[in-house]
Amino acid sequence: MGNLIFHPFLFIYQVIQWVLGKLLAPSPPQPGEKLGRPKIAIIGAGLTGVSAASHCVGHGFDVEIFEAGPRENLGGIWSRVNNTSGLQIHSIMYRFHPSVQWKGGYPNRQQIVSQITQLWERYGLEEKTKFNTRVEKVYQDEKGRWIINNPSEGRFEGIIAAVGTCGEPKIPSIPGQQNFKGEIYHSSALTGKQAKGKNIIVIGGGASAVEALEFATHEDADKTYILSRSDKWIIPRNPLVDILLAFNIFGGETMFSWIPETLLRKFFYRDLEDLAPSDKGLFTGTPMVNSDVMDKIRTGKAEWLRCDIKGFVEDGVKVNIRAKGVPKGGPGKEKIIKGDMVVIATGFDRPSLDFLPEDCFEEPYGPPNWYLQTFPPQHPSVCCNNCTYINAIGTVGNWHIGILTRMLLTFLVDSRTRPSPFWMERWIDMTRFLKRFSPTGAFDFFTYSELVWWFVFCIVINPFRWKWAFFVFFGIGKSLPKHVVEAEDRLREKLGYNNGDNYDLGQSF
Repeated sequence: MGNLIFHPFLFIYQVIQWVLGKLLAPSPPQPGEKLGRPKIAIIGAGLTGVSAASHCVGHGFDVEIFEAGPRENLGGIWSRVNNTSGLQIHSIMYRFHPSVQWKGGYPNRQQIVSQITQLWERYGLEEKTKFNTRVEKVYQDEKGRWIINNPSEGRFEGIIAAVGTCGEPKIPSIPGQQNFKGEIYHSSALTGKQAKGKNIIVIGGGASAVEALEFATHEDADKTYILSRSDKWIIPRNPLVDILLAFNIFGGETMFSWIPETLLRKFFYRDLEDLAPSDKGLFTGTPMVNSDVMDKIRTGKAEWLRCDIKGFVEDGVKVNIRAKGVPKGGPGKEKIIKGDMVVIATGFDRPSLDFLPEDCFEEPYGPPNWYLQTFPPQHPSVCCNNCTYINAIGTVGNWHIGILTRMLLTFLVDSRTRPSPFWMERWIDMTRFLKRFSPTGAFDFFTYSELVWWFVFCIVINPFRWKWAFFVFFGIGKSLPKHVVEAEDRLREKLGYNNGDNYDLGQSF
């Protein structure tokens, strides 16, 4: 009752989540229930891998999850970041499975890992996960079925690569590091470190810098210096603003982009407008989502410096501070920023997809220039979910994980929906043409509205996919189209047509 009286919006949010879970979450398989084929190999046990596997088994398809790390790595990048880290976007945009039940708007790292673990257990994925199993290669047998590493791991009709975009910590070599008398840590290794009353120098200005700032705030550091080589767009930690920006269906800069950019400068940056980029538009890269950084700068608890790193000295870092508009490496004023602790906030190396067949990387259709940015044109039975995008505005792990997973299942179950390489490449060419004036590559940046347009076009363009629309978009209504497909198959067999066993052979558009 206290929540209902004092937190009515939170109460309504939880009711909405409960309703969505009841309506859209597929039922977990019963213990010992035998799941059918096609069987899917899922590479990675992070948020996307666990979510995709839950969708598969919930709809009656068997899976095997291959995770390179130990059990402690369940949850992917969220299992390895700091305890002080949390979600920057509102959790309403981070519902990576319909059954997820967030208790607040901005869950922390422990709450996120807990939701991933609960999902993993709820759908009986413990017995379907192989930890400490690094996937080195995938290849097909004579029938087109996929083999993971070697035949002893079994055979699969489809693959979901869910290795994410954050691998090992990226630590650059900076001159004079051995001379610094203080502490040096990567931004992902701050749990348990003491920073109370210290001056912290953060090298880097992206999402990892936000993580370092959260740590500094939690530990009551005296002051934080953020050393960034370039200006970054920063948007408020406000779900309404984030959703409105994601409504740009063109997925890039347009003649109207000046409107949100001007509003951000005037009403969000305000007296800090000098920090807003002048050389790149809002819809060219993933912005930082954080309001605290502005507050900290205004109160003097943080300082943002546009500079080049020259090297470490005994008591800090030597930098070349540049004026606004001066490019990286341009003229400026050298200064020593004194600090007690340096946090390397340069992010993570991107995990490799080189275990996939060579023909997945043939130009001009290598990643991210794939069908729906996810399916290699030569292999519609392979779905690289959440691991090929570069920059975006919108949700991170939401509706699209389930849509792409169910789209793969549709391609595997119904051969008439499965696109051929020719038509997959034509869709890529069409998207490039539509975004030919974009300052970035066609697939280097997208918004969530553009992603939805891709999905809708994919279904509408092919009449054989219409019967699967509700299943693809909402995860409901699988039985009827499956019965229709079975009837179509019986008719085709009577007419002498054979669908074949190769789930990787696309014949449609």
